[in-house]
Amino acid sequence: MSSYKLTYFNGRGRAETTRLLFAAGGIKYEDVRIEGAQWPALKPNTPFGHLPILEVDGVTLSESATIARFVAKRAGLAGEGDVQQARADMVVDAVRDVFGKVAAAFFEKDETKKGELIKELAENTLPTFLNNVEKLANPSGYFVGDSLTWSDIEFYYVLEAAGGMCPGDHLKDKPNLTKVVTNVKTNPGIAKWLEERPQTTF
Repeated sequence: MSSYKLTYFNGRGRAETTRLLFAAGGIKYEDVRIEGAQWPALKPNTPFGHLPILEVDGVTLSESATIARFVAKRAGLAGEGDVQQARADMVVDAVRDVFGKVAAAFFEKDETKKGELIKELAENTLPTFLNNVEKLANPSGYFVGDSLTWSDIEFYYVLEAAGGMCPGDHLKDKPNLTKVVTNVKTNPGIAKWLEERPQTTF
């Protein structure tokens, strides 16, 4: 049996999708959370000088999308066959574009600029994105086929992150996406993780 050690800062950030995937797949792993003061000593030992990293049987993986995709495959959540996997990847890539903008707004220190970024998110980025992916999700509440994939989980997480920056009923009149969120949150492993995970500021 493989061993997994996920290292990231003490927050959800770019590691939370992977944690959700481990939870959904019922896969045990070591969830290592470091504080800022520990980072300078660790940074030179990472492949590209950033986190998260995932250590699997002595091999270190970097890049959050690569790590999440790997865990999705191990958990059976990557999609069936090349076409389904490509469709799931397509949704994930689109979601990650939005996540980058959410993260930029969250970490912006200039309050005026921060307000502008949040306004752009709320008025343009999120509505356009949600309108597009509502068409991609099926009435059963999945982006790919009729079962959970990492694309559903990735979408759930970016919506959670965006909601922290731009409160509101973003899924009003979006029944397919509403069902996606329900399917993710009611997965037994994910439901348990959401209830028990550490409470953090990001």
